Amino acid sequence: MRLDDASAAALDVVRAGEMTDSDAVRTALREAATRRRTRSAIRDEVKRLAADRTDREEMRLIREQLAELAPPGSD
Repeated sequence: MRLDDASAAALDVVRAGEMTDSDAVRTALREAATRRRTRSAIRDEVKRLAADRTDREEMRLIREQLAELAPPGSD
C-alpha cells in the first residue's frame, strides 16, 4: 500500500511505535467503522425523534417551562 505524507504521519500516530503497520491499519479501520456506525445510529435517532410529534410537543413544553424559570433578561 502506498501512503501520502499525511497518511503516513497518521499511521505513525496509530502505530505509536508498538504495532506493525498491518495491525495499525486494522485498528484504524475498526475504529473508523465504529465511528461511522455511531454517527449513523445518531442520525437515525435524530430522524426518529424529528418525526415523533409527541416527543416534539413534550420538548416544546419543557422549553416553555424552563423559559419561565430563567431569570429575566437571560435570553
